[in-house]
Amino acid sequence: MKAIVGLGNPGNEYKRTRHNVGFEVVDELAKRWRVELKSSSRRHARLATVKEHDVLLAQPQTFMNLSGTAVAGLMAFYKVHPADVLVVVDEVQLPLGKLRLRRSGSAGGHNGLKSIIEMIGSEFPRLRIGVGRGNEDWHLSDHVLGKFAADERPVVERAVNRAADAVEAFVGEGLLEAMNRYNAPEEAANNLKSENQSEI
Repeated sequence: MKAIVGLGNPGNEYKRTRHNVGFEVVDELAKRWRVELKSSSRRHARLATVKEHDVLLAQPQTFMNLSGTAVAGLMAFYKVHPADVLVVVDEVQLPLGKLRLRRSGSAGGHNGLKSIIEMIGSEFPRLRIGVGRGNEDWHLSDHVLGKFAADERPVVERAVNRAADAVEAFVGEGLLEAMNRYNAPEEAANNLKSENQSEI
């Protein structure tokens, strides 16, 4: 089984904020795969299993700084290996809408990743979605907990859809193929996707 874990904060006040873009990707995947995320207080997450893909979708409900508690518990219960846990997160060091998929790495200052690394180590793939840094004079926490501006929303929507495409590639074709395709600029990634589909 593979687990796709989108990070964010629970509660309506955090909905559609920069820090919750991981939740948005999981919501998009649930829509595509026609499953419903349901709350599990025992697992500290909203969950859905996708039987045809042997995938678990998860949105931890522990708040960002304690994401590792939920992820470690899910891995133990569902017997998922670290290499099969793809964590989807926001990234202030990437331009708005840019994707970066990696096999492993450091937390890079992201508190959700830091919590997960403390619980399970750093050898798990992660998909970062650029949310931009914004005004350097703004406190970073204010920036990531803020909502996207109206003119940023179309870029974010495209990024969420491309991120969901990247997750589908990870599930169906493996991490290396997903990295090759979605770490490229959007136009090049779309061309590569079209070429692969024409070969099938």
